[in-house]
Amino acid sequence: MAFLQQNFLLLCVVTFSSLLLQVSSRGPVYKPPTVEKVTDRFPRIPFTEGMSTLFGPTNVHFKSNGSYADIILDKTSGSGLISKNRYYHGFFSAAIKLPAGFTSGVVLAFYMSNADVFPHNHDEIDFELLGYAKRRQWVLQTNMYGNGSVKTGREEKVYLWFDPTQEFHQYTILWNNHHIVFLVDNIPIREVIHNQAISPAYPSKPMSLYATIWDASEWATSGGKYPVDYKYAPFVGSLGELEIVGCLMPKTNSPNATANASASCVKNATVSSLDPVDGEEYARLSKQQKVGLNWVRSKHMYYSYCKDTKRYKVLPPECNAQ
Repeated sequence: MAFLQQNFLLLCVVTFSSLLLQVSSRGPVYKPPTVEKVTDRFPRIPFTEGMSTLFGPTNVHFKSNGSYADIILDKTSGSGLISKNRYYHGFFSAAIKLPAGFTSGVVLAFYMSNADVFPHNHDEIDFELLGYAKRRQWVLQTNMYGNGSVKTGREEKVYLWFDPTQEFHQYTILWNNHHIVFLVDNIPIREVIHNQAISPAYPSKPMSLYATIWDASEWATSGGKYPVDYKYAPFVGSLGELEIVGCLMPKTNSPNATANASASCVKNATVSSLDPVDGEEYARLSKQQKVGLNWVRSKHMYYSYCKDTKRYKVLPPECNAQ
């Protein structure tokens, strides 16, 4: 009996030690604050209704009648989806489960862009999930471009407070004339306030929504220091709970027509069917959301371009306005 008790105690110690190692490898684990579920305000639609295959068609798999989609990177190709329409302002969200295992060099992006219509003057709002290299955990990078300002990156990076490979988590972009808010599981992780300092680089033209997975070895791993290792392929990103609500743009590639339609959306922004996130409740963060934002930035953010004095001898003007 004593022998069994000793073995049981030893097993408990080993299990507990293993859990401690898992926690320590991911850094401290903090309980997230409670926030309102903004994603509950908008309907979910099938991916087959809202998006089309952009590239790598054999690596895009729709499931559950199109309610879910897998996008896959393997040795033959990456893959991606693009929204069937373009939008000016709006609410864009998807639940994502990331590939597990060794994922250095793998990037899954959920983002908005109009580079196809404005190749030299484009806008972009990015979630970029970067596969791990050294710390054995995924990193979340957010970024924003306006009017083609790709030479001035506005990146911020956070470590997630959960394992994004175990279950689905919601990644959300709210974009209107007041601010851009990046949310994870409804918790704001970044807010870009539309003020005079940021105005020249604030996204101002209609964009499509994208979800892609690709080999970013050269870009995401110090010039290829930790490239994608395809012996761990396929790398499968699973998507669900798609929400796309915004001011719908006409299907045209004419920049002039696009600009006129954008102006119409702004002029008629009081019409909820045109701009569903222009109401007072979307103009600023609530108290709960501010608490969530401060929690993320104090406990999980480890890089902001506004703190990078090595990169910028003179910081971008909006950094001094924050």
